[in-house]
Amino acid sequence: MFIVGELINASRKPIRAAIEAQDTAAIQKVAVDELEAGANYIDVNAGIFVGKEANYLKWLVEIVQEATSGAPCCLDSPDPKAIEKALSVHKGVAMINSISLEKERFQGLLPLIAGTDHKVVALCMSDEGMPETTDDRLAIADKLINGLVQNNIPMDNIFVDPLVQPVSTKDTFGIEFLEAVERIMTTFKGIHTMCGLSNISYGLPIRKLLNQSFAVMAIDRGLDGLIINPLDRQMMANIIAAETIAGRDSYCAAYLGAYRGGKLE
Repeated sequence: MFIVGELINASRKPIRAAIEAQDTAAIQKVAVDELEAGANYIDVNAGIFVGKEANYLKWLVEIVQEATSGAPCCLDSPDPKAIEKALSVHKGVAMINSISLEKERFQGLLPLIAGTDHKVVALCMSDEGMPETTDDRLAIADKLINGLVQNNIPMDNIFVDPLVQPVSTKDTFGIEFLEAVERIMTTFKGIHTMCGLSNISYGLPIRKLLNQSFAVMAIDRGLDGLIINPLDRQMMANIIAAETIAGRDSYCAAYLGAYRGGKLE
């Protein structure tokens, strides 16, 4: 499971304040905590700062990698200029979150990742809007994957995000997403799938319960990437258990290791 730690996001009040104050220590502590909790990539997002996003994103990459001995970042912006500036200082392979089938976004970001080793989140959105059905998602995914592969981006570097939408607005959104994950993973051999799953519970009480249940169901369908809060111990424990049951944990090594490390309590 590829875990992207989602906490360094300027839409969160403590992170916004830390960015505005250039509080390096506060940002670095979050990054280190996420890495130690099991994150493979540290998401960095400065999207709320109109006109300053590129400079702030670059700064976030620099201080996060400084504190984490060069842990890879997930550069979270639809703005090619911000991504380009962040990539100019990023050490090693980054993840770009995200490209989509929206023409302007696709054409703007593609030159930054074509022929590189960088990972990319391919969001199932087009100029026609957000997909609602499994078939809608598959049609967009097919065009996105083919467009990326044709530009020398290996399948193993592509993480398709079928787009989670709230079940509070339509009761079929959850199952349509899950079916899309399964079909994408079986149709496109070597591809990955990823999502930020918290949108599933938008507008409903006890959101953690829905988010955790949804994560387990998605793993059962083949999902192998999540953008989450890795400091949520119960979520991380559920992910480890689900992967073990799904047959992705040889000899239950990860599960037993997590148990010995006190991560399943």
